[in-house]
Amino acid sequence: MIKYFVLKFDLLKQVQAAKQICRIGIGRIKMSGHNKWSTIKRKKGANDAARAKVFTKIGRELAVAVKNGGADPNNNAKLRDVIAKAKQNNVPNDNIDRMLKKAAGDADTTNYEEIIYEGYGPSGVAVVVETLTDNRNRTAGEVRHYFDKAGGNMGNPGSVTFMFEKQGVIIIEKEDTDEDQLMEDALEAGATDFLTDEEDIFEIRTEPNDVGVIRDELGEKGYNIISSEAAYIPSTYTRLESQDDMKKMAKMIEMFEENDDVQNIYHNWENEDEYEED
Repeated sequence: MIKYFVLKFDLLKQVQAAKQICRIGIGRIKMSGHNKWSTIKRKKGANDAARAKVFTKIGRELAVAVKNGGADPNNNAKLRDVIAKAKQNNVPNDNIDRMLKKAAGDADTTNYEEIIYEGYGPSGVAVVVETLTDNRNRTAGEVRHYFDKAGGNMGNPGSVTFMFEKQGVIIIEKEDTDEDQLMEDALEAGATDFLTDEEDIFEIRTEPNDVGVIRDELGEKGYNIISSEAAYIPSTYTRLESQDDMKKMAKMIEMFEENDDVQNIYHNWENEDEYEED
């Protein structure tokens, strides 16, 4: 049964000794669409070559973070976020150290540009693609090709992102986690939503700029944080009915994920978990 609790200030005042929290929605809410957990599980089951690509992409993010804000994570919030992401993706500490030294040195003069592409997949599935590229013409051509190959099309800036909302998303393992205590700790840290739909994880939503602070607070309390980042969350969803459309959409996602320039892909495919690969 779906449960949805709205905890108002008066109740929180009694429960949390006058903590300054105004309102939060807590409930079993369907988490398909942005499918962050589906992506995480897919990466965890990836082969060595796929994991190497993840490491490469994180290294690129780290290089940009260092270039923009310096090599000291204590004074660079974005760098702290990327290091946390690296550890969540099981990048060895030695690899992280080498990436940091390389990014802080003068040897790598590559300039990466952050570009967001938008478009539609099969049957109008909305897609947002975040990239870091040193050649926007190459990346634009490849992204357009992936959309075309799936029977979709690349759109103009703003043609799709209006259907998404940028939110912080923190994924925490359910095993050995007290739900009520986590809910209270998340509230106290400043979370905006607490989702419990999946069998093996809790999902905490935050304001995009608060995800790092809340992640650190929960991590200090011993919670097993699987993932934490700002993500595009769809406000509406598109269901694919035909197996052919599902296959095209899954292949398009795979092509994006295999491209070194693509950092993240978000979509509003509602029933991704129903697709069974041939």
